[in-house]
Amino acid sequence: MDRVEDCISFVIGKAAQQISRRAREKLAAHGVTPMQYAVLKVLWQQDGQSGADLGARLVIDSATMTGLIDRLEASGLLKRQADADDRRIQRLFVTKQGRSLQKQLDAAMDQLNQEVARDLGEQAETFWNALRQIGDNRG
Repeated sequence: MDRVEDCISFVIGKAAQQISRRAREKLAAHGVTPMQYAVLKVLWQQDGQSGADLGARLVIDSATMTGLIDRLEASGLLKRQADADDRRIQRLFVTKQGRSLQKQLDAAMDQLNQEVARDLGEQAETFWNALRQIGDNRG
């Protein structure tokens, strides 16, 4: 390897920067970050999960998860509720305001996925699968 631009770490890092920037731009109009969107997306699919459940699913440490939850709650997009069986556990529920954003936020992210797929052309599915394989490789 003669150039840093040929290093996989550099190439993936630059690609991630561009995708993250585009995602932030698409979600900014709704006052939501890409990671906040991920939290909402999981809760839209199954409301009432704990922060630990979300952190495990999204592979986010507890401190980062707490910050995301705090900001989403302060924005009025979700609420905490003590678990009926174990009051130490806080269950998270999307508010009416949070639900009202679902179609718009999903459409914004669908649009981003379509843009990237269009940029990649016939290689898009192979690329997505390769990234999943790299991301799932924990060894």
